[in-house]
Amino acid sequence: MNELTSPDISAIRAGKIKLLANAHLPGADLAGTKLPEVNFDQAHLVGVNFAGANLQKAKLRANLRAVDFTAADLRGADFRNADLRGAIFIDAQLREASFAGAFLNGAIFNDLDLSGLDFRGADLRGVNLIRANLFQAEFSSANLSGADLSQADLEEANLSGAILRGTNLQRANLLCALVEKADLTGTLLTDACVQGTPRQLLRAEATQLERPNA
Repeated sequence: MNELTSPDISAIRAGKIKLLANAHLPGADLAGTKLPEVNFDQAHLVGVNFAGANLQKAKLRANLRAVDFTAADLRGADFRNADLRGAIFIDAQLREASFAGAFLNGAIFNDLDLSGLDFRGADLRGVNLIRANLFQAEFSSANLSGADLSQADLEEANLSGAILRGTNLQRANLLCALVEKADLTGTLLTDACVQGTPRQLLRAEATQLERPNA
């Protein structure tokens, strides 16, 4: 790797490089590395293995398609507008991370604590959020079409203006969730808790229950 945009992996592992903006590292194995607060903005990191890595408060507004963040420490990480399509976040720590405007199509977040996180305007089509803790999470104007949020805790979450076409919210907790101007076409609400929610969501549930075989 002689190009300036392709730094030495061993140097990164040793913590000798702190600025990796615009770096070109597709498929790199950075599992278990300690890279807190490192700047990866605009980097090309497709398929990188960050499993178990420490990326606290890192700037990750980059191309992160199909990246493995399994068990990574991502607390306070900045993913705003990042391309995270197909990324894996199993067992990751994500407190205070920001995903506003990010592309998260098909990403996996099941069973995670994502309470209070910012997903405003994010593309979450087909994302896996099964059983995720989304208490007070911010999804205003996000696209959640076809996403699986079954059994997720969305109490007091903000879904105002969100697109929820065909979204699976079966057995989800939507207590006091905000859904003003949300697109609820085809939303699956079987056994969802909708107490304390606006009439719009209650009407969507009632309409679904009236359908044959719903």
